[in-house]
Amino acid sequence: MSIDNIVDIFRRVLNTSEVGTNSDFFELGGDSLLATRVLSAIARESGTELTYEDMVDGPTPDELFARVAAVV
Repeated sequence: MSIDNIVDIFRRVLNTSEVGTNSDFFELGGDSLLATRVLSAIARESGTELTYEDMVDGPTPDELFARVAAVV
């Protein structure tokens, strides 16, 4: 999994191309239900399961990628 994969997941789930590596999921209109879709997609693609708290604490692709990389 790369940071670009997470950016692509954000774009798909939020239905917007306005996502960069430092974009805040919740500032882009994400909510808890959409967050679970992001986390599920990350788990499918990387094999790493993150929690909703991980998403709240680090709601950007950069921060989530760092969490995935730390587990692997």
